Amino acid sequence: MSETITETKLKHLAAEWIVAGTPVISPVAIKGRFLYMPLLSAEALAFSPETRPANSIKEFFFPKAETLYSYRVQGSSIELSEPSEFAGQQIILGARPCDAAALPILDHVFNWDSVDDFYNRRRTATTIVTIACTKSDDACFCTSVGLGPSATNGSDAMLLEISTGRYEVRCITEKGRQLFAGVTEPGTEPGHVTDAPPRKFDSEKVRAFAETHFEDTFWADHGRTCVGCGACAFTCPTCHCFDIVDAGPSAGSARVRTWDSCQSSQFTQHASGHNPRNSQPARQRQRVLHKFATYPEKFDAILCTGCGNCVRNCPVGLGVLSILTEI
Repeated sequence: MSETITETKLKHLAAEWIVAGTPVISPVAIKGRFLYMPLLSAEALAFSPETRPANSIKEFFFPKAETLYSYRVQGSSIELSEPSEFAGQQIILGARPCDAAALPILDHVFNWDSVDDFYNRRRTATTIVTIACTKSDDACFCTSVGLGPSATNGSDAMLLEISTGRYEVRCITEKGRQLFAGVTEPGTEPGHVTDAPPRKFDSEKVRAFAETHFEDTFWADHGRTCVGCGACAFTCPTCHCFDIVDAGPSAGSARVRTWDSCQSSQFTQHASGHNPRNSQPARQRQRVLHKFATYPEKFDAILCTGCGNCVRNCPVGLGVLSILTEI
């Protein structure tokens, strides 16, 4: 026996949540592509197991720009003001499994040497409903990093397509069970997923190569095409580098945390002018090292979910997959 729900019922639920004041984040069609965005109307919900948003859900836990505190300078005194706390709940509906799988990975770094209350408040307040994939493309490589089309890592509930517009509901956590309590119907047919994409590389071989070929010409050969735009990092579910800047007039306004990328030429530039990663190949090497060697060594988790965003969004067709398969 399984629990089922229809797409029509899901849209009714989304409409109820929105009216009740609960933000609902879901894939939305925007100018020929899909983006995760807060729904203004349940009808905007682009609900399909084949939908691949160009961004990731991380921005709803780790915003692109976030005020840490405001300040005001008056003479020799500085007056500080705390930002308003994230209040209430939010629901992410129809996320890809590879997006949700990033959250248990990010939990490590945001609760490591200090506990990040900004991230944790959003994490605690969010219920994540994923939809198992029924199709993969050439950019997908979830199986190469230990995941798959129906991986439940980070999900509170998962929907698996039974037929067009009808889904099996699998509740994974208590938050998922509470969300769907009393709104599903019993069924006998299980949902299905696509055949998993083939493994395209061995992550342990990537790690070994990255650690033992630091000065290899391989990085120069493969890094020159990178234009340093940061599209790979900004759309990656697991990239989490940030900068902290003062925004506003000199008298003081706010200290803000903003996204950053190791592919930026100024990312490691010192105040002296020295830059230990002064070339794009060196920055590409850093990206691979961080994801497949440094992060796993520290947290026993690969900093990648195989979503393929870096491949699809790279303006020169590089991403990270071509480097990993070549290794």
